[in-house]
Amino acid sequence: MEISSFDQYHQVYKNSVEDPEKFWGDLSKEFKWHKEPENILQWDFNKPEVRWFEDGQLNITENCLDRHLDDKGDQTAIIWEANDPGEAPRHITYRELFDEVCRFANVLKRNGLEKGDRVCIYMPMVPELAIAVLACARIGAVHSVVFAGFSSTALADRINDSQCKMLLTSDGSFRGKKTIDLKAIADEGLKKCTSIQKVVVLKRTNGAVHMEPGRDLWWHDEMEKADSQCDAEIMGAEDLLFILYTSGSTGKPKGMVHTCGGYMVNVTYTFKTVFQYQPGEVYWCTADIGWITGHSYIVYGPLSAGATTLMFEGVPSYPDMGRFWEVVARHKVNIFYTAPTAIRALEKADLSFVNKHDLSSLRVLGTVGEPINAEAWHWYDQNIGKGRCPIVDTWWQTETGGIMISPLAGITPLKPTYATLPMPGVQPVLMDENGQPLEKANQEGRLCIEFPWPSMARTIYGNHQRFKETYFSAYPGYYFTGDGCRRDNDGFYRITGRVDDVIIVSGHNLGTAEIESAIDEHQKVVETAVVGFPHDIKGNAIYAYVITRDQIDDEDVLRSEILALVSETIGPIAKPEKIQFVPGLPKTRSGKIMRRILRKIASKETENLGDISTLLDPSVVEEIMAGAI
Repeated sequence: MEISSFDQYHQVYKNSVEDPEKFWGDLSKEFKWHKEPENILQWDFNKPEVRWFEDGQLNITENCLDRHLDDKGDQTAIIWEANDPGEAPRHITYRELFDEVCRFANVLKRNGLEKGDRVCIYMPMVPELAIAVLACARIGAVHSVVFAGFSSTALADRINDSQCKMLLTSDGSFRGKKTIDLKAIADEGLKKCTSIQKVVVLKRTNGAVHMEPGRDLWWHDEMEKADSQCDAEIMGAEDLLFILYTSGSTGKPKGMVHTCGGYMVNVTYTFKTVFQYQPGEVYWCTADIGWITGHSYIVYGPLSAGATTLMFEGVPSYPDMGRFWEVVARHKVNIFYTAPTAIRALEKADLSFVNKHDLSSLRVLGTVGEPINAEAWHWYDQNIGKGRCPIVDTWWQTETGGIMISPLAGITPLKPTYATLPMPGVQPVLMDENGQPLEKANQEGRLCIEFPWPSMARTIYGNHQRFKETYFSAYPGYYFTGDGCRRDNDGFYRITGRVDDVIIVSGHNLGTAEIESAIDEHQKVVETAVVGFPHDIKGNAIYAYVITRDQIDDEDVLRSEILALVSETIGPIAKPEKIQFVPGLPKTRSGKIMRRILRKIASKETENLGDISTLLDPSVVEEIMAGAI
């Protein structure tokens, strides 16, 4: 159901919300099924329970691989770019990928894995990670990918929660200048796990590793014994496809459960529609497959659509700040999808890192992971897109599985900092604090969804009650996203940040993302994080942690300029009480700012900051504490 104009978007959207079952049912007919579904949707948000295409039977890998072999067998499915630019890229065709997936699926089966068994994957960004994911899906095993930057404790927690039977890992990984001993980290985590029976280890760094006799196997040895024919397990549409852990407010990770049929239909449709993907184009999502973005928009969505998807092992700053643009130029990337965190970091670098590379192949740019501030949006538009590439600012979550609100490339009018309009089939609603829908234009509330969509998570693994309490209890009958949102006079949506990142100052609700965006507009500011802290008169006041471009000669002058800018952009009520200039922010390896830590420092509650070992740079916390106001 292609959309080629804004008028057509409105018509398709209207049809999709008037008869969602027909809309999604028609889309499902484009896929390969062993039994086409007749029962399109059963749902009850009060339980909550959602089932899409329940009587349908399929295997998602047949849609990602088998169905492309006749007409796209020799087309590149995956381009792999190594951490070190001196290492040759790999181009893997659909036929080669099919063979590798089937062989590794046979490795899994020969080592005792069956449909429904859980497999933990703890690997660097190499093609074998995608192969492992698809091989699990091929035999009906449930994959649980754990980002290879997580600690041994985080790995063990996730293995134990889902009782994984097998771990797939590598001897090590490369990240910029660093070599990480991944196997040693895995071994440490496995000391706390009882469910793992086999560990399959890929050779990547050729470092010396301990191999536990009877448990540990080399990937290459196992593949040599494997046949390249493996019939796909026939799955029910509502059978588990994967578990992916996301952080929760309690500190205990939540294992979000996604199922086969609806997820496949949704991520394929959103990939093709948001990016307006054209056959033969090279598409690059810079995320890690350890996150939902990598699942949906590196592996399943692009491959199901028959696209060429680029995987990148490295980091944007190695060997220099031009690495992204060098890769774009060398592989003639047409669609580039990255995070605002990366854009802001690259924006800080000299423009010569951009200008030395030919970016004329680019047609579409995208952002994902957090709302993008206006300054970064304009830098991205002018310097990377050269003013001719639409930017799709996509809003979605691990829980939603696929993109929910986004411009369609070249179709939706763009408005910096706005995710713009919902995807067909997605029905957002803004709620006030009393649980009443806000129906007028130009209002701000809490973003909920009032009708199911196919790729939504079905539960939290092993804890449906927590699923209900987290997402369906705040506003009964609605899925609560946890995000604040503004809808303007055009009906465009702007995500204002997590509701728990809203600061109530003198009775006024202020979204941290909006204040941060205002401060980031200052030409000397690179990035900002804003939190609330207790105030005797106002209840709460605002504390801003600000990273600057260069050394500041006069901090008081810059503070005054920032206060004036915030006052001008939002209003005097939003002015920070305190502004601290910091060398960095406490971020997870996925780029998420840990505001919980910043709130404690601002409130002078530094005795118990919790576990900071999983931060990208734990030392930055001590530096912030030393300079706290």
